[in-house]
Amino acid sequence: MKVDFHFHLEEGPYSYGWLQRTARALENAYDESPIDHPSNTLPWIVEQTNRLRTRLEEGCFSDRWMERYMDQGRKKGIQRYGVVDHLYRFEEFRDYYEKYIVMNDTELGRLQRYWFDRVRIGSIEEYLTAVRRMQSQGHPISLGVEADYFPGGEAELKGLLDRYELDYVIGSVHFVDGWGFDNPEVKHIFEQRNLLELYRYGFEHVKKAAQSGLFDIVAHLDNLKVFNYRPDESELLPLYDDLAASLKAANVASEINTGLAYRYPVKEMCPSPSLLSRLYAHGVPITLSSDSHFPDDIGTMLEEAADLARRTGYREVVYFKNRERISILLD
Repeated sequence: MKVDFHFHLEEGPYSYGWLQRTARALENAYDESPIDHPSNTLPWIVEQTNRLRTRLEEGCFSDRWMERYMDQGRKKGIQRYGVVDHLYRFEEFRDYYEKYIVMNDTELGRLQRYWFDRVRIGSIEEYLTAVRRMQSQGHPISLGVEADYFPGGEAELKGLLDRYELDYVIGSVHFVDGWGFDNPEVKHIFEQRNLLELYRYGFEHVKKAAQSGLFDIVAHLDNLKVFNYRPDESELLPLYDDLAASLKAANVASEINTGLAYRYPVKEMCPSPSLLSRLYAHGVPITLSSDSHFPDDIGTMLEEAADLARRTGYREVVYFKNRERISILLD
């Protein structure tokens, strides 16, 4: 069975670039008849604009938008889906994030406050209702969230997550000491750090996330490589082994996430082949994920991810339903 178990329906900040990318997704993943006008003509752009206006009016939680993901996924042979949304988009989690992200009156703090105030969109309830509606219509989709892990925030995050009935929870590390390291506007901070020590410190965050008991999957384990700031990988091998052992001891799954390979400068999946080999050696189960944020990206590079998994030795992948982990043969 082919799975894509980590994709998103939308993410800001909202800009002209975001509008352009959304318009391109509508063109690439249409569910209506093709536009019957030559491209780049006035009638063509009028029709494109009408489609974009409808998308903005309906929002990302409409059946029409979500069905675009399902339609594109079916064309790529995907049989099981897992959708998540970042918790920082929802007001219910605002206090949690404000406590742990640097948003003070420094250059970093101001940049991150600007970002945080522009990605939040309202209540999580609209998202939950929309995905449950898709489930009720028979779509093979699991309902999840992606929650940022912050050391010291475990009890608070557990209290927040316990309010909701979810099929699974992905834990991720996007922040180290409140610095959002995958934001291109602040990537210069990598140049101020000892990279080996940064990775050692970042992996400690990932290990604690796994040990917290909050998550079914810990995502993109070596996400620190996003902008290609990385020590020689030979120096990381002992850290990989330690990380894999921690995930196995915590009975937590991970993923092969293709998002960095097709959307970011590093052009490599998470985890690296070397890290994946240590996960396999320790018996850590995996799923496959495109980390798509637009319907025309769903399933991107999943064939390559599956091939890497097979070469590493994996014969099964997992998905989740009602917080239960289910193993299936790797297609």
